[in-house]
Amino acid sequence: MAKTVHSLVVLGDSTTVGVGDPVPGGWRGVGPLLAAAMPHARYLNVSVTGARVTSVRHGQLPRALAARPDAAVLLVGMNDTLRSDFDARRLHADLDAVVGALVSAGAVVVTVRFHDHSRVFRLPGALRRALRARIAELNGVIDAVVRRHGVQCVDLDLLDGAYAPETWAVDRLHPSESGHRKLAAAFAARLAQGGCEVPGRVSPVCTGGLEVTPLHHVGWLVVKGIPWLWRRGRDLVPYAAAVMYRSWAGHPEPPPSCVVDPAGTEAVAVPTTAP
Repeated sequence: MAKTVHSLVVLGDSTTVGVGDPVPGGWRGVGPLLAAAMPHARYLNVSVTGARVTSVRHGQLPRALAARPDAAVLLVGMNDTLRSDFDARRLHADLDAVVGALVSAGAVVVTVRFHDHSRVFRLPGALRRALRARIAELNGVIDAVVRRHGVQCVDLDLLDGAYAPETWAVDRLHPSESGHRKLAAAFAARLAQGGCEVPGRVSPVCTGGLEVTPLHHVGWLVVKGIPWLWRRGRDLVPYAAAVMYRSWAGHPEPPPSCVVDPAGTEAVAVPTTAP
């Protein structure tokens, strides 16, 4: 018998905040769309724009646990891949702590493993290869945590329409309304697979959002896009240079590192591509 969800919590970064799906007064996005399909659930979204895994652990998790969740959706990690202080071991410890705490609280947890975002947001070749390597490291960590705790996971690379232009907002960093709907539907399906009752359905039909015009595209590029690319590019350049050098010199990638989980019971191989 399916479990009735009385409390649904959503944790993560700007995607779970709803950025990319504008409505009058703010953002909507995956959280409200999912919550509408679960009408018996109290809904709490503790997501914060720009969040990284460690900030979810120390800032969002306590609020989520206080809501006594029956179901929890977690989407975080992409911001970590874009920073110069990326550390797979620390990321593993933080993500394991978040997922472990939610599972221990009795929640059915759904998280994601990430797609190749360089196919969506076009970057110069060296930065593209560096981002792909970082995402591979992140996915290795996510896979290890998912296996250890037996939680549900949506593979964004396999999501229908993952690389279609209409799935993405003007910034090519966040889902559009259509993308948020696809993501919410995937979360609903995974929660159902995890034993939760999901009485409603996430409609794929876009409705209620604000119209996005070509002017929005130009405005984002000038005001947000170029400054963002400059900031993140500076963070990734040293790492990208190391990736390029190893490729030119014919050096193999470093072997996976062995990460021991916080309980000390399982060793996890995490690829280490940092210079």
